[in-house]
Amino acid sequence: MTEGTREASAALVVPLLVLALGHVLSNAVRTLPAIAADVLARDLGVTAEGLATLTGGFLFAFAFGQVPLGVALDRWGVRPVSLTLFALVCAGTAVAAIAPGPWSFLLAQVTMGLGCSGMLLCPMTYAARILTPARFGLWSGLLQAVGNTGMLLSASPLAWLVETHGWRAGFWASTGFGLVAMALVFATVRERPPPRDPTRTLLRDARETLALSVSPALRGVVALTFASFAVVMGIRGLWGGPWLMEVKGLTRIEAGHVLFVATLSLIIGPAMAGVLDRHLGHRRAVLAIGHLVAAALIFAMLAAARLPAGIDLALLFAFGLAVSVQPLSFALARGAVPAAQTGRALAAVNLSFFGGAAVLQAASGPAAAWGGIGAAIAVFAGAVVIGTLLFLAMPGPRPNG
Repeated sequence: MTEGTREASAALVVPLLVLALGHVLSNAVRTLPAIAADVLARDLGVTAEGLATLTGGFLFAFAFGQVPLGVALDRWGVRPVSLTLFALVCAGTAVAAIAPGPWSFLLAQVTMGLGCSGMLLCPMTYAARILTPARFGLWSGLLQAVGNTGMLLSASPLAWLVETHGWRAGFWASTGFGLVAMALVFATVRERPPPRDPTRTLLRDARETLALSVSPALRGVVALTFASFAVVMGIRGLWGGPWLMEVKGLTRIEAGHVLFVATLSLIIGPAMAGVLDRHLGHRRAVLAIGHLVAAALIFAMLAAARLPAGIDLALLFAFGLAVSVQPLSFALARGAVPAAQTGRALAAVNLSFFGGAAVLQAASGPAAAWGGIGAAIAVFAGAVVIGTLLFLAMPGPRPNG
């Protein structure tokens, strides 16, 4: 079978789309607080800043899970790792749905974070082991696009669900989704076990994953990704809803509609980035320009605080398109390492994605207490500018193919 035929075959496409359902679920559960922040904080008995800390537990657990995740993918393969992750997410969403207070909700966030930690890397690793680095750039964007549809579920549909049945119903719906997806993975995903080296130890593999994070080949990518996903999570995952409802005066349903339309760009954008990468190349330049434009658009939204909410919709949509170049960072990392290190290299990048999101979200709480929601959002946009400049100042892997 030729590479082009294999890329389009059902044997590749069906397992990839099934595995991508995990990323759909991950995006849905981690962005749920953005549209339910006020009722979540009220029912759990915490402030908005306290809720930012609780939901930050998801991101810290997600980042912590990257090291064992990369090792597990390279040692045992995608199928067993994916099934284990789905089980964790389902357990976490069920705990969240019955959480009586902040500590149990924090436990749920940590469990969900560990479970979601590999929901993007599983299909990414599956594709990376089959496709060439050049074709992987296209698929990395497509997988991100499919996964980002989960944010649509946590926009208008969730706003309606929260308004009519409460925020706990959102977590119960996520549990059901996870169980169905888990069954599909069990039924459709088949792979050859990765080759095992009996001389390698788990500790050695874990150290290698951490070493890759600071290696010259990945250092610049890690600096960029530290702020890249953080800005998406900061706006779409937590502060976007409060900004639209408290600063712009929208109702929950209206804010959900704005976030729904804005999220469409996070679905269209990665697919566009993958296609452009395949035809144009220049990954480093595309990554840098996209992130700088994204930061500028968020600063523009903050400057337009007194203007109608239609301005926010346009700026958030454009922001989503610009920041959606971020999957190309996985393609840069994939081209920098041997095939046997694929899982660990992708995990090293994902560690930066979510480690940065956790750190910056934790910083946004004090910023909100000091200067309001706008100050919290500015933390993320400023970090994107700094991360992009560091990325440009450091050498990095050259795109292959």
